[in-house]
Amino acid sequence: MDYEKESELLKALGHPIRLKMVQGLMNDECNVNKIMDVLGIPQSTASQHLGKLKDKGILVARKDGVRTCYKIADDKVREIIKILEV
Repeated sequence: MDYEKESELLKALGHPIRLKMVQGLMNDECNVNKIMDVLGIPQSTASQHLGKLKDKGILVARKDGVRTCYKIADDKVREIIKILEV
């Protein structure tokens, strides 16, 4: 096990907003505007958190015209969220 890598993944998931974002992306991809609306946060806050999740390899981004859609990139993250939902 790469303890440094796993620790960084858990740190990224450790913020309540990022955890909510990832949980919301469990079943489908989503764009920044929808994430902002659902969580009631400003665009800059959403982008900052999404950027951190993307940097850690938790999310991947896909351009759809002018919109950027995000989805979970790591199946391990899906398993962590499922465990937390119990």
